[in-house]
Amino acid sequence: MRLHALELVPDEAGRSALLDDWQALRDAGLPSQLDHRGASNAPHVTVVSAPLLPQEALDVAEVRLGGLLPVAARLSGLLLLGGERVTIARAVDVDDTVLRRVLAVRAQVPDRHPAGWLPHVTLARRVLRADVPRALEVLAHGGGELVLAGLRRWDPELGAVTTLVDAG
Repeated sequence: MRLHALELVPDEAGRSALLDDWQALRDAGLPSQLDHRGASNAPHVTVVSAPLLPQEALDVAEVRLGGLLPVAARLSGLLLLGGERVTIARAVDVDDTVLRRVLAVRAQVPDRHPAGWLPHVTLARRVLRADVPRALEVLAHGGGELVLAGLRRWDPELGAVTTLVDAG
């Protein structure tokens, strides 16, 4: 099942820093989000994904999140998600105001996936467990500041990304 999504996107400096991580993985011969050629592939933090996004969720997102942007966040530790093959992501620390507003948007989407919210930016998918130590070495640098400056919607049925707010 393809899921619709609302996503926070970084400003140009944050996008560039995350693309550097993607490139470093590729240069090391490891899986990287650069390998994903889909229309929606750009560094982002997913706010909510679901089979359908109700109009109420879009309205709440534009008011509650759009009115807050741009907002400072922080790229922090690395996350390993999954089983035999893992997804590697950078955790994104947000302040309580962002968290409350994201939860207000998520409350408007009854069929959201997953049920909880773990803010992160995906760096690589389907990494073999044997390659994880090398990937962690490549990504060993610290996180850093991240400015979330935009809000976009991914519609898999149309294959389209729509910018809802651009405060960057």
